[in-house]
Amino acid sequence: MSTIVAISTAPGIGGIGIIRMSGKDCFKILNKIFKPINNSTEKGYTIKYGKIFDGEEIIDEVLVSYFLEPKSYTTENMCEINSHGGNIIMKKILDLCLKNGAELAEPGEFTKRAFLNGRIDLTQAEAVIDIINSKTDKEAEASVNQLEGNLSKKIKEIREDLIAGLADIEVTIDYPEYDEVEVTNNKIIKMLEKNENKLNKLEQAFTNGKILREGIKTAIIGRPNAGKSSLLNLLLNEERAIVTDVEGTTRDTIEEYITLDGIPFKVVDTAGIRETEDTVEKIGVKKAIEIANKSDLIIAIFDISKEINDEDKNILNILKNRNSIILLNKIDLNNYLINEELFKEYSENIIKISTKTQEGIEDLIQVMKKLTQTDEINVDGENIVINSRHKISVVKAKESLKKAIETLEAGMPIDVISIYIKEILEELGKITGESVTDDVISEIFAKFCLGK
Repeated sequence: MSTIVAISTAPGIGGIGIIRMSGKDCFKILNKIFKPINNSTEKGYTIKYGKIFDGEEIIDEVLVSYFLEPKSYTTENMCEINSHGGNIIMKKILDLCLKNGAELAEPGEFTKRAFLNGRIDLTQAEAVIDIINSKTDKEAEASVNQLEGNLSKKIKEIREDLIAGLADIEVTIDYPEYDEVEVTNNKIIKMLEKNENKLNKLEQAFTNGKILREGIKTAIIGRPNAGKSSLLNLLLNEERAIVTDVEGTTRDTIEEYITLDGIPFKVVDTAGIRETEDTVEKIGVKKAIEIANKSDLIIAIFDISKEINDEDKNILNILKNRNSIILLNKIDLNNYLINEELFKEYSENIIKISTKTQEGIEDLIQVMKKLTQTDEINVDGENIVINSRHKISVVKAKESLKKAIETLEAGMPIDVISIYIKEILEELGKITGESVTDDVISEIFAKFCLGK
């Protein structure tokens, strides 16, 4: 493989910038541009202080970290030049490396080499980008667990069981005179059922992982001036949405993330739902209803100082059979024209609040935590599949496993299920990388940033 180089730190001005280089000619190229104060030979896991030169011109004072193959991130000879931060200096050092024989790395190419060289599997490689993109502590913790190989271990256990079962089937086919068909069938069915349960847990874990990664989509809906934007501002603890006495101020959606006990909520403030002749507002109302219908959680807010009308009833109909919270706002006015009993058939969670005095807001937060069942999202000792690619393979593996069980229970010859077991192994291999195509590998690493 060629020697690759890239800037690994984010663009902009900073205290330190890092230029990373990996490949067989790594130190040969480095020696052309770097003069250390101590000219001792390269040793792995050491740092040298010196200067980067372009001919006789000093470019920068730097620290260079040395990593010798195979004990490096990529398993190749590797170095990291720690320069002063700033686009100009880092670009000059990068250009010097390129001029002396290195090639510009593609996005994620360092991690791709770690995968291709066998240091990590594909789930661990994907965990790297998940760590970088983490929005909460729990998502980061889940990604670190995956980087440690926890998901890989689960997949490996299932694969080993299936391969052992496949070996038993092959023995049965080759030496039928020594086989007790009923005993072998029962053994294989038990093995398949055990691993079906494991795959079910992995599929369920994807749901938890999706929550950690994408957040719980939460729509705030209600009539104009019910207090939606004020509620968003309170949840965010900042003046994000415009609040006025004029109805219809919010015409488009405002989306922001909040985190409760490590779980992200993607909160969407929507336009007030009402009948209107205003063309722009009509679009906003339509969009509000569409977002509510696609949300994981709906917070419907009503003005307790106003009587229920047809627009409120239309909003209530959206809540039927949905995960929802009903807020009765403006209790500070002490003018209750809404009977709480009217709402009980639409939601079990009814809270009286005042967005002006903030009364009831803490009760709302506690209910939000409860509804998301955050206690079920546990990254300690459990794998969280936070990648839709993994889920697709798990579902396909489950389908083949189910067919294998049905085939045996139908009294079909045992050798028939070897086809299904091989399909399961193929799908699980796609998760860890044993049976993944080059196109999929390229697509995965294209999501990475340069220098990683």
